Amino acid sequence: MKKILVTGGAGFIGSHLCERLLNDGNEVICLDNYSSGSKDNIKHLLDNPYFELVRHDVTMPFSIEVDEIYNLACPASPIQYQCNPINTIKTSVMGAINMLELAKNTNAKILQASTSEVYGDPEVHPQPENYWGNVNPIGARSCYDEGKRCAESLFVNYHKQNNVRIKIIRIFNTYGPNMHPNDGRVVSNFIVQALQDKPITIYGDGSQTRSFQYVDDLVEGMIRMMNTHDEVTGPVNIGNPGEFTILELAQKVIELTGSKSKIEFHELPEDDPMQRKPDITKASELLNGWKPKIQLEEGLVNTIDYFRKLVL
Repeated sequence: MKKILVTGGAGFIGSHLCERLLNDGNEVICLDNYSSGSKDNIKHLLDNPYFELVRHDVTMPFSIEVDEIYNLACPASPIQYQCNPINTIKTSVMGAINMLELAKNTNAKILQASTSEVYGDPEVHPQPENYWGNVNPIGARSCYDEGKRCAESLFVNYHKQNNVRIKIIRIFNTYGPNMHPNDGRVVSNFIVQALQDKPITIYGDGSQTRSFQYVDDLVEGMIRMMNTHDEVTGPVNIGNPGEFTILELAQKVIELTGSKSKIEFHELPEDDPMQRKPDITKASELLNGWKPKIQLEEGLVNTIDYFRKLVL
């Protein structure tokens, strides 16, 4: 049994990770300040004697003896991270420093949940890990993009300077149960609007593409990355290379929900990327042949079922 700390453990992805780690026979400490996470996501775990919930902000130091740390703490949707951009930067940067210091002091392995946003509006397609990205450092999304880029730099340099055992993954668009209905992400937006027969709002003309990964596939990739040899540090892309236009996603959601919603087009936000698709060659090579198993329609059905109970 390993003792594992998950920061942001009450969030959408963190809650799924906590449950999987418990099911695998580990002791799990969930750390969250509930800025974007929710106790509802992990309340079914509270009776487990090997699960502990701690309210704490990662921008403040934290001390505990652990074997592994998954650092997920940070608002991840544009609405959430642009709401308080300074706090978003502080969470990414100071949170990384505090968790790296904890890893250094306890000799714990630590995984950084980075993001495909480090690639910005990419000029290379699909995006491999050696692509440096095309990010606007002073744009509306920069608090998240640059915060995560700085966190990656901190991880690499703690590894080089202090021999901290690090893992870096870059997470591409992920969806599934436990998403917040008002988090502003495209999958949750479309499903909630469709279930209420409200207009589906598409920003731009809908021709921009995304690759959508179901949360269970991501959690499997994260755990496999944590279990690699120490010399495997990353970054490694974790995503589903299936590529869809936003318009195709909207039409699929309307079809699967049986909605009467119509599609409305709005102005594209600043620095919204036109293409996003992971090159997962490295993940397949390093993570025992990992590849996503759940394709879009199956994942959407599961997610729609979750939101149907929540919204209706």
